[in-house]
Amino acid sequence: MSDEREILSWELFGVASRELATMVAEDGYEPDMILSIARGGLLIGGALGYALAVKNTYTMNVEFYTGVDERLEVPRILPPAPDFVDLGDARLLIVDDVADTGHTLKSVQDFCAGKVGEVRTAVIYEKSHSVVQCDYVWRRTDLWINFPWSDKPPVVTRDGIVADA
Repeated sequence: MSDEREILSWELFGVASRELATMVAEDGYEPDMILSIARGGLLIGGALGYALAVKNTYTMNVEFYTGVDERLEVPRILPPAPDFVDLGDARLLIVDDVADTGHTLKSVQDFCAGKVGEVRTAVIYEKSHSVVQCDYVWRRTDLWINFPWSDKPPVVTRDGIVADA
């Protein structure tokens, strides 16, 4: 893996989220709800919710990455999963920070299929080898991406020990 990185700062995240929202709006797509894939999609989902005036937001936890360039064989949807009862005509925007392999997005698309009226996807970054071609993409890259929310180690370890700040 190359040492070269795509760096997303907090300031650039603000630009990216606004431009991504503008793409959705200019396309005429008016989502009834936004589904953020946790954890990376949480912040972009919130930002798009505000920018697109969508208050109906959901979160879905999917486990796939276990470390830097390390992943499970297939993504696993973790409970609780959203219950889309009586939403057969709803327009859903699935959001995540990156479509790397695209397998996480694909598993969420498959989960939502037939439960809502229309599904579209939006990501900050999309990689060329993604199995999903997203509807809205802020930037394309094949570099490893440093996101401002995950470029430093946690301040608490899994054992509950406070790490050096």
